[in-house]
Amino acid sequence: MSNELTDKDNESLNTSRITHYTSRILGIDTSCDDTSAAVIADGRKILSNIVSSQSDIHRKYGGIVPELASRRHIEMIWPVVDEALKTAGLSLTDMDAIAVCYGPGLIGSLLVGCGFAKAAGYARGIPLVAVNHLEGHIFSTFLESQKPEFPFLSLIVSGGHTSLYMIHGFGQYAELGRTRDDAAGEAYDKVSKLIGLGYPGGPVIDRLAKEGDPKAFDFPRAYLPDSYDFSFSGLKTSVKLTVERNPGRAGDQAFLKDIAASFQAAVTDVLVRKTEWAVVKEGTKRVVLSGGVSANSELRARMKQMAEDREVALFLPSLELCTDNAAMIAAAGHYRFLAGEFSGLDLNPKACLPL
Repeated sequence: MSNELTDKDNESLNTSRITHYTSRILGIDTSCDDTSAAVIADGRKILSNIVSSQSDIHRKYGGIVPELASRRHIEMIWPVVDEALKTAGLSLTDMDAIAVCYGPGLIGSLLVGCGFAKAAGYARGIPLVAVNHLEGHIFSTFLESQKPEFPFLSLIVSGGHTSLYMIHGFGQYAELGRTRDDAAGEAYDKVSKLIGLGYPGGPVIDRLAKEGDPKAFDFPRAYLPDSYDFSFSGLKTSVKLTVERNPGRAGDQAFLKDIAASFQAAVTDVLVRKTEWAVVKEGTKRVVLSGGVSANSELRARMKQMAEDREVALFLPSLELCTDNAAMIAAAGHYRFLAGEFSGLDLNPKACLPL
């Protein structure tokens, strides 16, 4: 488990010092394979953000095994929550609300987080707030020193989602486009497995791509010019065919680096181009990039260049807030808490949950 704080001074915070805050929210996220709990004050200040990764468990299978993920969540949920509370210098009874991710995600994993949140809330009389995982990603940038003002354009890029939204206000979301097949992060993982780089694929492909030629292979870009939707299945197939046509180069590091660089260039081109189209058409001056793939160095660099060229403000979460974490769930939960949007004990998780 790792403890991630944005401010070293947060380590010494205690109950007496934070009684003036509007809210103290315990966030819980078990949407996929990471067990995470966090304590957030006023929707902005990270008092703790604990993440227990399962990468070592799933790596040998080349991807996430849902049953193993849910079992590990059962083992880790209380230790992670306990560490989050201790790091924040607070107890469960100090919480104003418990914000839990109830979808979308793996249903078995979501059941663990929702079940724990409902039990803890009932036992201590703490209000329960249900948060959409995508909403959490959008509001991850609100935990940074500078947060975007409404309205803004939001691109969410992760293992399970690649979506483009106009955010007009809290709870006011207009979907502009989404992936029609594989999400960008999913394509990274599948291509990584295909060329023998293992799981998770994002970091290793990003690293190899820096030493490869992005023009070595002319992989397709599914721009879908009449839509803001995304598609990466054809790109994945093209990589597969390229590997099959070069059977003698499977262990050639130069070949793998060129594959990684060319694949990453194709993904990044589409993500940046689609975002730029939306910036122009929607007339927005602010863009938020979030999700696990937003940690990708090439995507961040290209998006920064696009924002500079179009004279728009770009908001990026710090690397520890890109991947799944409970801090972003608590940040979004803060606003639902202020709006009095509470859930009952009949709250059930949903594997598919539109924003």
